[in-house]
Amino acid sequence: MVKAVFFDLYETLITEWKDGRKKAKYSIEPLGLDKGIFKAEWDLRRELRMNGTFPDHQSVLRDILDSQGITPNVEAIEYVHLERLSAKSIPFQEIDSQVIELLQTLKSNGLKLCLISNAAPEEVDAWETSELPDYFDEVIFSYEARVAKPQKEIYQLACKKVGVTPEESIFIGDGGSDELEGATEAGMTALQATWFLPSVISERITGYPKLKKPHDLLLHESIKSNTVY
Repeated sequence: MVKAVFFDLYETLITEWKDGRKKAKYSIEPLGLDKGIFKAEWDLRRELRMNGTFPDHQSVLRDILDSQGITPNVEAIEYVHLERLSAKSIPFQEIDSQVIELLQTLKSNGLKLCLISNAAPEEVDAWETSELPDYFDEVIFSYEARVAKPQKEIYQLACKKVGVTPEESIFIGDGGSDELEGATEAGMTALQATWFLPSVISERITGYPKLKKPHDLLLHESIKSNTVY
């Protein structure tokens, strides 16, 4: 019997995209670094950003500039940091009503809800001011847990905090960072949330039931018997 539902955050509960475009962007121009070089260096540090090795966004920027022999400019770094904070707050301000309705239904039927998100601090700074926290029994951010999806340990930690076994759990996510594979290996039932994804992206991931809209979770055989309308 399912006792808990674990959710991914970005592109599952919230989305950064609208009509094929990012809802908000920010510029790294004040850093004085070529965009292509910055992106490559940023991507190289993804794992260390997610697992909390870098304590904050500013430290990542300083490290990138140092690697390119550029003396970090405190004002420029802070400007870019504030711009990123602003951009990352936008998805939290426009949460789909169907997502909220799903969370309300699950909660009202006595299911435990837990978030498992690969995130650096600045990416979830707006979490507490959004509608979402009230629905969750536990929240696991990878930078705080010091381990990220798809590592088995983060799913095990989440189950322990909620007080359930992986076999009593469902994990819902868009599939980024091999999170569905990680959840399955940890013993959970994994389902792919595709409601925010273009089909060309969602179809790249196979082997997992696809939920085309939030309500579809309530109709899935693993949870339907738990739900009362």
